[in-house]
Amino acid sequence: MKLIIGNKAYSSWSMRGWLAAKQSGIGFEEILVPLYTEGWDERKREEDMAPSHGKVPILWDGETVIWDSIAIVDWLADKTGRDRFWPKDEVARGMARAMAAEMHCSFMALRRECPMNTRRSFPDHQIGGEARADAIRILQLWAEARARFGKSGPFLFGTFGAADIMYAPVVSRFKTYGFKLPGFAIAYSETILGHQWMRDWYEAAEQEDWTLDQYEDIAGTEG
Repeated sequence: MKLIIGNKAYSSWSMRGWLAAKQSGIGFEEILVPLYTEGWDERKREEDMAPSHGKVPILWDGETVIWDSIAIVDWLADKTGRDRFWPKDEVARGMARAMAAEMHCSFMALRRECPMNTRRSFPDHQIGGEARADAIRILQLWAEARARFGKSGPFLFGTFGAADIMYAPVVSRFKTYGFKLPGFAIAYSETILGHQWMRDWYEAAEQEDWTLDQYEDIAGTEG
């Protein structure tokens, strides 16, 4: 398999696709493409990126190409067994799927106002009301998952899975922008950030030698 991703400092969807590939246990070649830098228009027209029109992540599995993070999760779950990604319990699995889908299509204000940046800290950034409402909704989802299905381990549904993969970049955002979290969410965030794969991702992001102004100049802007 081959996984094409964007900047590890900024690309939240790439983080999801990469974590999914790691969770699959299948070996893969990682190809990092610096987004929006010089020559970007030419790079995104290259054959390997053409099916997605330059969007990342992109998973190539032989002749099969998947260019959406949640589709990558489902593809890899089909290949390796759904229990690797989703809870075995039917009720828990239904909630995990709904949470993953809501993350995939919602929380636009939080994404817009608090773009992911693993290398920076913006604790004084003014968060707008819509973004705060998104954060509250996410915390409610986390609290319900942990209370109902998280007793077997420290992740949303006990063991690490697709729901954690989909919400991992939110944990990163909460850290970057200094969100005040309740105790259970602090514990969960520390668990995600302490995961070896997340530590590897953060370390690799620190080694990147390019920056994008639209993600670096967010501090102090009005939310």
